[in-house]
Amino acid sequence: MQTVFRELEGKSSTYYGLLGGLGLLALLGLFAAYQMEHHGHIITGMTNQVVWGIPHVFAVFLIVAASGVLNVASIATVFGKQFYKPLAPLSALLAIALLAGGLMVLMLDLGRADRLIVAMTHYNFKSVFAWNVFLYTGFFTLSAIYIWTMMDRKVAAFNKPVGFAAFFWRLSLTTGTGSIFGFLVARQAYDTALLAPMFIIMSFCYGLAVYLLVLMAAYSWSKRPLGDLVIRRLKNLLGVFIAAVLYFVAVYHLTNFYFTRQHEFERFILLDGGIYTLLFWIGQILLGGVVPLILLYAPATRQSRSAIASACLLVVLGGLAQMYVTIIGGQAFPLQMFPGMIESSSFFDGVIHPYVPSLPETLLGLGGVAVAGAMVVFAIKILRFLPESLDDPAVTLSHKAD
Repeated sequence: MQTVFRELEGKSSTYYGLLGGLGLLALLGLFAAYQMEHHGHIITGMTNQVVWGIPHVFAVFLIVAASGVLNVASIATVFGKQFYKPLAPLSALLAIALLAGGLMVLMLDLGRADRLIVAMTHYNFKSVFAWNVFLYTGFFTLSAIYIWTMMDRKVAAFNKPVGFAAFFWRLSLTTGTGSIFGFLVARQAYDTALLAPMFIIMSFCYGLAVYLLVLMAAYSWSKRPLGDLVIRRLKNLLGVFIAAVLYFVAVYHLTNFYFTRQHEFERFILLDGGIYTLLFWIGQILLGGVVPLILLYAPATRQSRSAIASACLLVVLGGLAQMYVTIIGGQAFPLQMFPGMIESSSFFDGVIHPYVPSLPETLLGLGGVAVAGAMVVFAIKILRFLPESLDDPAVTLSHKAD
């Protein structure tokens, strides 16, 4: 059975309303970046101690999800699962869009985005940031070529080698993102190689949750058939990734408990951290992990598409909470220069650093999400990224082939 791909008609008021809303939110994000550039970081909640705020939470989440969302295409190409082949073009499109949105937020939040040319022409290869310049640009290039090999029969023979290259490249990209924190010795929460593999499994989880949400929304709004077989496979895979993330989080904190110098930090995150403790237990663990697993596997909800969509949305929100706890909570806790002793000075030694997100920061982060969404909404209208039908009969042959 030949899968037929069709672009969306995209002529309804709902479509233009969605595209216009995303465009407006993106413009608000750009305006917020302009305000921060014009007035300085004094209008944000960031300080000399907490230098990465809520925009970095959105940026890192989008970058990590961009790597993970390509996993759907990789399953088809690298692991030879033909069932996932019709789902692959949308997977690669989302990877490009999410990375573009994340990098937009990242560049505008760092200040003096015009100095990006310096980072592109002068490299310090001891810096993980320098590595990521190559990783991000390479990911864009490979994902674009990957889409080309999927949509043009003349170059279809190169689909598999390009797919393998994209697979290993995205693993390197997520490893590099996790290593930004893992190699940072000046923060108590970081400085562990475990963050690199943990970011990889987080990318699988967040990316698949985003993919499922976009897939279900696109087929629902366009009135195209989407069978239970596709939903069931993807939601079961998502459940495995959620459990794996919870496992890595548990290992990360148990590892910290093994080292005496990390006990105070663990007490801060798990018991006495205020908003960070609340986000960890309620946002990250309960709403981002336990509740989605119940929704995906409980007999009363596992067949419900609204429950599956709710589980995906909770995974995304839980992922943002996890990024907030990791990035901002890690900066808020002071570095223990001399474990077991108390130090104090005019440099805020031993002080929990406060941070409250400001409106411009939040708008900038949401603007990156809007840019990614607008790219996808526009692309599926002008190019054939979506199969005309994904009902059960259309995918049965592929299912049997697996």
